[in-house]
Amino acid sequence: MQVRWLSAFLDFPAEQFGPEVTFWRAIAGSTVSPPRGEHREFASLEPFFGDPHLRVQRIDDGPGGVHLDIHTDDPRSAATEALALGAASVADHGKYLTLASPGGMVFCLVPWEGEARKSRPIRWPGDAISIIDQVCIDCPRDLFDAEVLFWSQITGAATKATSRPELVALRRDPKLTLGILLQRLDEPARDAQGVPTRTRAHLDVATNSVADEVARHEDWGARVIVAHDRWTVMADPVGRRYCITSRNPRTGS
Repeated sequence: MQVRWLSAFLDFPAEQFGPEVTFWRAIAGSTVSPPRGEHREFASLEPFFGDPHLRVQRIDDGPGGVHLDIHTDDPRSAATEALALGAASVADHGKYLTLASPGGMVFCLVPWEGEARKSRPIRWPGDAISIIDQVCIDCPRDLFDAEVLFWSQITGAATKATSRPELVALRRDPKLTLGILLQRLDEPARDAQGVPTRTRAHLDVATNSVADEVARHEDWGARVIVAHDRWTVMADPVGRRYCITSRNPRTGS
């Protein structure tokens, strides 16, 4: 499979869709495309420069979350590869296919439609620069190794050690806006009642000034959950968690 482009999809329940799109549009510094899909349930957050790498979806069931779209030349051939690597089939939508990783994180294989222009970071008043440029895949500890291997194999990207043992990055393709980071959580693959805990994901913002970026997000209704040395965990206005990280917004490093 050749990964031509990566998109992060924010999935919102219907009652949250409007306010959440407003918040994330503001945070990304983007406009919103006209709705599309059979039920007008999809839209893109369109950057001022570059092709969209953030998209939104109104869903009918569940709390929503973040999933990854892999844009490739032949989604059906890519699905065959993914299944051989341990993925599970979720749905066949004709034009695109929905699968789940070995740990249960949903992703889609979609046809590449020529996306190639990498987005540029936004410079905000006060000279802070930022961009939403990373999907962090959160893995229960018992599933972490299998998830790292799966995502490395399906994307063809080698793993890259970080300064923290619980974090493993996939080497970035410089042509793509989005990068992928995997995080080992402390939680087990099953809770105390024996219910499986699935792999899921959140978004990361890269910025040259975490403090300024946090203040800007708070102005839009987000709140700080916990502040670390190089990143701050945030909750958006409905409680969806994401991180503001001290990384180079131009390179992701």
